[in-house]
Amino acid sequence: MMTNAGIRAVGNRHQTSPGRLEELGIVGAGGGGFPAAVKFKTKVSLVIANAAECEPLLHKDKELLHHQADPFLRGMQMVMEMVGAREGAVGIKEKYTEIIEVLEQKAPPGVRVVPLPDVYPAGDEFILVHMITGKVIPPGGLPKDVDAVVANVETLINIALDRPVTHKYLTVAGAVATPVTLRVPVGITIGEVIEAAGGATVDDFGVLLGGVMMARPAADLDVPVTKTTGGIVVLPASHSLIRRHNAPTMQIRKIGRSACDQCRFCTEFCPRFLLGHPIEPHRAMQSLGFETGLNAMVATLYCCECNLCTMYACPEDLDPKSVCVQAKPLARERGLVFKGAPESITPHPMAEFRRVPMRRLIARLGLTEFNNVGPLVEHAFSPRAVKVLLKQHAGVPGVPVVNSGDRVRVGDLLGVPPQGQLGARVHASIDGVVKVTTDAVVIEA
Repeated sequence: MMTNAGIRAVGNRHQTSPGRLEELGIVGAGGGGFPAAVKFKTKVSLVIANAAECEPLLHKDKELLHHQADPFLRGMQMVMEMVGAREGAVGIKEKYTEIIEVLEQKAPPGVRVVPLPDVYPAGDEFILVHMITGKVIPPGGLPKDVDAVVANVETLINIALDRPVTHKYLTVAGAVATPVTLRVPVGITIGEVIEAAGGATVDDFGVLLGGVMMARPAADLDVPVTKTTGGIVVLPASHSLIRRHNAPTMQIRKIGRSACDQCRFCTEFCPRFLLGHPIEPHRAMQSLGFETGLNAMVATLYCCECNLCTMYACPEDLDPKSVCVQAKPLARERGLVFKGAPESITPHPMAEFRRVPMRRLIARLGLTEFNNVGPLVEHAFSPRAVKVLLKQHAGVPGVPVVNSGDRVRVGDLLGVPPQGQLGARVHASIDGVVKVTTDAVVIEA
């Protein structure tokens, strides 16, 4: 049974340690999945809570702040203690005035709330840090390079709750009967979660995991929820977003090679280009026909994969983002990294005026017909089985510490990362009997 031995109160503060976060298997819940135990070993002056949540139709972080402001702020204090920060900042969309008012009333000394414009991709770590501090993280760098660390809302709540990560909050949106935010067992199938939202409202549909901009398409309804699944978006199979996310690589390259007229719109809207980074998506398209080391460098390694170039900027419906992603291994192979001084990176003078408003993005993506809400509701899940993947985080897969036939309870340890390697522990999300496979631990209730 888990205890609170790893956490102690100091006055009205609470302390924990990276070792405790490792025990609990806490990772970045916003989608990155980086082990919190490693991230919070650094020493910085500022902790930034990423509550921007800029993907269309998703409401998970906003709902958590509405219902769990106290553990969120407690988790923020705990991280500030761990990293030695003097200051905390909560970056949240300015449109959420009621939540901002509550946070400002409850925020402890040293923690401020920073209202953000309702634009995409405000939740990108580099963009968020620049909006809050005015500093630019260097190409290939991390927030610690500008004396900051960033944490997702749910990650901070998990730290405050001081228990193994066995459940995940996520929004179910799009073509479903009732768009909602739910707390679900890790390893449950996305099909069961969609049914909890009343099921799909169309017969033939596809599913995007995460937000629609940076999503990965689900192969089927048996895909398990992981610690980083923040959204399940159901759309008609004929919707352009389903077709584009499933487009074959060869088709993307063939069409791009013949159709791109080098208009530069993709580059002029690129958030990292506007920060001053050496990334120009139009050169990625150029490299389809003229392969050069320079093009591979400027168009790949520093792409944040936000997909604005593809989904919003390109007037010809080409896919610069995918071309950038496909060329990244080549750029790494050639050792093409930024060699300039960090101080040489300066934001574009028009950066502030090229931010993409969420309202316009939703219209451009063809999402205006869907109800853009996601209230947090309780739902009693009783899955017959869950599939807890041994890799649902940055780093290497975990090694099972249970055997087929073992009986486990919620919170019991299932897998640990190999000694000395980056990874995270995984725990049981339901009571039941274990079956160990090559990539997961299946628990049958």
